[in-house]
Amino acid sequence: MIRRLSTRVVYENRWMRVREDRIERGDGSQGIYGVVEKSDFALVIPAENDGFHLVEEYRYPVGRRTWNFPQGTYPDGRLGDPEDLARRELAEETGFRAGTLTPLGFLHASHGTSTQGFHVFLATDLRPGEAAREVEEQDMCQRFVTRAEFKRLIREGHITDDSTLAAYTLLTLHEETP
Repeated sequence: MIRRLSTRVVYENRWMRVREDRIERGDGSQGIYGVVEKSDFALVIPAENDGFHLVEEYRYPVGRRTWNFPQGTYPDGRLGDPEDLARRELAEETGFRAGTLTPLGFLHASHGTSTQGFHVFLATDLRPGEAAREVEEQDMCQRFVTRAEFKRLIREGHITDDSTLAAYTLLTLHEETP
């Protein structure tokens, strides 16, 4: 068990806070632990016709464009209903509205360094509409891929988002449930 002795915020903006904790380990030794505090997000798997609608955008931290399932948080650390957030992100990034939204589970994004987790939803009975992307998403594009193409994109390194891959695992487990 690790016990926090003290904490201080070392950086903060509207999307995240970084704190540094002075800690004591179970053996009595002390150290420092850095923690990134971020709001939970919603990830949506828009599925139809044995495939998925993906979005692609430039990801500044990794310096490249990648494909992933639509996902996002409420701005300014605001909290809200995960299902409402999932519907909002799906419509905002793809324009689609889900007739049915099925919760698949909750996962932690990077539990060794961050407090952030995410709710995974399967969106079906999709109805098209206009996307309303945020300014940070202005270069985003989307496309439909079959399951076979989805797997190929993973193998070829075009899908590297861990949340997308973890969500796909939850979907696979959901589909295996009798």
